[in-house]
Amino acid sequence: MSKRVLDVGQCNPDHSSLSHFLTSNFDVQVDRSHEMNDTLQKLQSNQYDLVMINRKLDRDYSDGMEILKMIKADNTMKDVPVVLISNYEDAQETAVKAGAAPGFGKAQLSDPATLEKVTAILGS
Repeated sequence: MSKRVLDVGQCNPDHSSLSHFLTSNFDVQVDRSHEMNDTLQKLQSNQYDLVMINRKLDRDYSDGMEILKMIKADNTMKDVPVVLISNYEDAQETAVKAGAAPGFGKAQLSDPATLEKVTAILGS
């Protein structure tokens, strides 16, 4: 059965890379949002198996952690797995403390550990 992933705040090239990574390794549909409002709308309208949030959102460079915190504070969404997309280890640590699953950076897409992290959420 196909899984559904929401990719939040990525620029076009990064969204393309992440989508390729996901669709090459999993049976997934990848949706996209860019900011707090459209992300919230998609989360209220659809069921997602994973939400991937960029550390800095592409359109306004706002902090992706704010969306992560909003998801984890909402009783209807708090159980949706979320990962932060960031190459910075300190950002990853902060995200995990806020309730995210261990994430990864775009520079780590070819790292086997990244595939393991996503497989732990989406299954094989």
